[in-house]
Amino acid sequence: DLKERKGVEYNPQTEIVVGNGAKQCVYQGLMAACGEGDEVIIPAPYWPSYPEMALLVGAKPVILETKVQDGYLINPSDLDRCLSQHPKAKVLMLCNPSNPTGGVHSTELLAEIARVLQKYPQIVILADEIYERLVYTSDGKCTSFASLPDMFHRTITLNGFSKSHAMTGFRLGYLAAPARFAKAVATLQGQITSCASSVSQAAGVAALRDVGEEWLLSNVEIMKSKRDYVLGELEKMKDVEVAVPPNGAFYVLPDVSKYYGGDDTQLCLDLLKEKKLALVPGSSFGAEGTVRIS
Repeated sequence: DLKERKGVEYNPQTEIVVGNGAKQCVYQGLMAACGEGDEVIIPAPYWPSYPEMALLVGAKPVILETKVQDGYLINPSDLDRCLSQHPKAKVLMLCNPSNPTGGVHSTELLAEIARVLQKYPQIVILADEIYERLVYTSDGKCTSFASLPDMFHRTITLNGFSKSHAMTGFRLGYLAAPARFAKAVATLQGQITSCASSVSQAAGVAALRDVGEEWLLSNVEIMKSKRDYVLGELEKMKDVEVAVPPNGAFYVLPDVSKYYGGDDTQLCLDLLKEKKLALVPGSSFGAEGTVRIS
């Protein structure tokens, strides 16, 4: 799948590690790429586990703010400025498509980001591409960062089956990276969980072999219709804004800051208590005044 669809080729014996969910792979990837005293660049809004994982490996999370008018995508100039100000940085977290925004970095934007990173050869890119099969652009494309010129040797790609094949409970993810990273991750995992469940691995093989492209594409259409419905309903609500519609994943992150004085946590608590509606406050993702809708 990586070779034929994503244009990146790995040695399955030395450059692929299968873990207990992509989450384990993200953490182990960080452990292999950085450590005590290093810094990890994390674009905001971010998945809440990223900063905590950085702290657990002894590194310092550095938050790179993005702009709502840019669809919360990374601005290459802002990234350049951030890296120049943080010489201790060793890792860039790149979640594409994004949780929680649903933003998708285009091939052209990724190429601009890669050109910035050429100036900082010490940076390892942790490319979390778990949502890459859920893209709603006309071409449905999500470029693998490792496929860009001169990025393969410094990119750790993370993926799994939870989102693309709705196999969340199987806890099956994988990491694809140059041998020096994969070996370190395999050594760490050998002392933590050893391997993923054989039952889950068999299910993963079946997903790759037996689930056709037609089913995956039909699933994208279903998720796109749900996204469009949510956006349509939000549009009817006073003082609720979505500046740039999400093009991937299955999240919408509307601005609700005109309610509750911007206290997104209290808003979510009251909606849960009074309406039995479960949302996640945007402040959990570094985006105060928003809520994440799944």
